[in-house]
Amino acid sequence: MEQLTLTTPALLFSAISLIMLAYTNRFLAYASVIRGLHDKYLQKKEQVYIDQIKNIKQRLYLTRSMQIFGITSLLLCVLTMFLIYIQQQTIAVWVFGLALILLIISLALLIKEIQISVKALEHHISDIENS
Repeated sequence: MEQLTLTTPALLFSAISLIMLAYTNRFLAYASVIRGLHDKYLQKKEQVYIDQIKNIKQRLYLTRSMQIFGITSLLLCVLTMFLIYIQQQTIAVWVFGLALILLIISLALLIKEIQISVKALEHHISDIENS
């Protein structure tokens, strides 16, 4: 295996930063939808609103987990750079490997969240098609 340098974990900074921006945008969109559904439910207590809120809640928790794994991955990249700086190469390699695994988990959760989102949108499409 080649020597791990400071630039290797630093390369992930921009990627993780962009991913975190996308996750934050998803989170803010869900918050807005939840507020809207809450107001609609208070006006008209229908089961459809409860079902939508349950779906959004599941997606919100997935997004939170995606953010936690992504942030932890970024934190471990910074720790890797510090370990390289203080010449703890072996530990740095393991910490960087863990950072990559956490980033993989974060992206896998994103795939799961997208699948749930698509199913929710398919319900709306089927309502339109059946009207």
